[in-house]
Amino acid sequence: MQKIRKGDDVIVIAGKDKGRRGTVLRVLRDKDRVVVEGANMVKKHVRGNPQRGESGGILEREAPLHISNVALYNPKTEKADRVGIKQVDGKNVRFFKSNNELVDA
Repeated sequence: MQKIRKGDDVIVIAGKDKGRRGTVLRVLRDKDRVVVEGANMVKKHVRGNPQRGESGGILEREAPLHISNVALYNPKTEKADRVGIKQVDGKNVRFFKSNNELVDA
């Protein structure tokens, strides 16, 4: 089971965007990376393609962050929190380690 999933609210805990909060747009499981909305912005030079009607230029977009550099946001404590996995009624569920509240509830 994944501790961080697409759509989760996370806080960047290391790197140039430390402290920034955003939503997970994509999880790249094979590379242990996540793409967070508004974090780790990079400029990408794109060549235009007139046949497709695409214009070239410099685009600004999110680059992947390593999954160890983000932590799930706990709305009760309003801080970053560690996540554990336990079984409730035969199903694996995620919970916050600080106050044992369920993430998905």
